[in-house]
Amino acid sequence: MLFTDTINMCAEVAGMLWQRGWAERNGGNLVVNITEDVDENIRRLPPLTTPTVLDTKLENISGMYFYCKGSGCRMRDLARKPMDNGCIIRIGADGSSYEIIACKPIQPTSELPSHLAIHNHLAANRPEMKASLHTHPTELVALSHVENLCNTEQMNKTLWAMIPETRLFCPKGVGFLPYAEPGSIELAAGTLKLIEQHDAVLWEKHGVIAVGSDMMDAFDTVDILNKAAQIRCAIPSVIA
Repeated sequence: MLFTDTINMCAEVAGMLWQRGWAERNGGNLVVNITEDVDENIRRLPPLTTPTVLDTKLENISGMYFYCKGSGCRMRDLARKPMDNGCIIRIGADGSSYEIIACKPIQPTSELPSHLAIHNHLAANRPEMKASLHTHPTELVALSHVENLCNTEQMNKTLWAMIPETRLFCPKGVGFLPYAEPGSIELAAGTLKLIEQHDAVLWEKHGVIAVGSDMMDAFDTVDILNKAAQIRCAIPSVIA
């Protein structure tokens, strides 16, 4: 698969996120590792920006290439024009910085620290997992407002009980992360700790982040989890 096919899949997923109401305004973001599909022409591209220093050295993804949704860009626009609403970045040789190499000098998503920390872990431990997706699925976010569900154990007990497919396709469940400021190091660190043990991470009152072998795989995980949340929210008094 050429990296353009991977980016087109990102565009397809972005459209579905918008259609489901999970990507209001510029909400949500996605990052996918395209290193295996990058050719020499892409490798020779000069940087469009000066290197951006990362807060943490990510040696496992040094020299790798990623397609990222642009900061402030809308999923509905990415669905139509993925290269006008996203960018390709190259991680520095020592893993301590990144530079934008295509197609426009659009800054990547503000949640990039969380995504790259996850990809650094995946490269060393689950290299078949190439994609990370953050979105705002309505019913999952709604459940994160219910006090007695605001922990990993009770959230999974509830979601797994709703429909058999949830336990079948998300056997590790969702890790629950108490509220942290979007784009913060605290959010990135907490997410990384939980994603090592779970299929996805639910950010309290914010959204969910999931990983997959490709972007559609990550979307499927969120879709299954939110279907369980939809069923729970349809039961009277769940939000009472």
